[in-house]
Amino acid sequence: MTLTTGPGIPGTPAVEVRDLHRSYGEYEAVRGISFTVARGELFALLGTNGAGKTTTLEVLEGYRPPSSGTVRVLGMDPYAQGTLVRRRTGVMLQEGGFFKELTVGETVDSWRSFLSGARPAAEVLGQVGLTERAGTRVAQLSGGERRRLDLALAVLNAPELLFLDEPTTGMDPEARRITWRLVQDLRAAGTTVLLTTHYLEEAQQLADRVAIMDRGRLAAVGTVQEVLSGHRTRITFPLPPGLTAAQLPTVLGESPVVEDGTVVYTAARTAPALAVLHGWAASRSVELDGIEARNASLEDVFLELAHERAGTR
Repeated sequence: MTLTTGPGIPGTPAVEVRDLHRSYGEYEAVRGISFTVARGELFALLGTNGAGKTTTLEVLEGYRPPSSGTVRVLGMDPYAQGTLVRRRTGVMLQEGGFFKELTVGETVDSWRSFLSGARPAAEVLGQVGLTERAGTRVAQLSGGERRRLDLALAVLNAPELLFLDEPTTGMDPEARRITWRLVQDLRAAGTTVLLTTHYLEEAQQLADRVAIMDRGRLAAVGTVQEVLSGHRTRITFPLPPGLTAAQLPTVLGESPVVEDGTVVYTAARTAPALAVLHGWAASRSVELDGIEARNASLEDVFLELAHERAGTR
């Protein structure tokens, strides 16, 4: 598909990345990644520190040009056409810079003066739950409240595309869930969201699709279920009294691991594995108290990538 170089048109994806490379001298932070984000989608870009996700976001936001490859945001080149792109996007950085002596309301008003068509301050503060803090100086806000102020500034212009870089860092669980609801409301209203987060539960809760970056490359892209497909179920139970690890059965060709008194099996097929274990326990009059079978999570995928990385060293 050929993308226009002028203002974006509705038929184009919100974000299109083709073979993106970004280097700093001899260090290649991003090593040839490709993905698209559909309009109205919530897309989560995940990865450990150093995986390349922040560099990718900086390119998409227009702060850095690609070393090679092509990036389009709302059909435009975000670096060459940054002014046009910024009118239609919102950005919530990992750390915002505020004048601490200003109040929350004064901070929002100062940002509104830089934007055409900015929404009323009261409306935005109400949306992020900071109405009662409008007269409070920024220096007196908690870390979570500052993140909500960051979010208020990012949505002042009612953006078509919202970049959220670690949006709930520093928030308590209640504030995090309030922010989740706000992000879900924005998406329901048609805003496209590109999210980076270290909270894997956050990605599973919010994202339509996820991409996992590892050492500058994409290790997986798809819905959460697609990314997790093929990853094994984890079956655990306390090691029964009087038994040793050597006395435990092999299940579907897999031997167990005993971690701090807990028996751990990984199984590609959950029901047959549980049948084998219960049959073995019944034949020996062993009680498998506390047995649990947990489907793979994004955390498991990250741990698997970490093990693979360690094996290449």
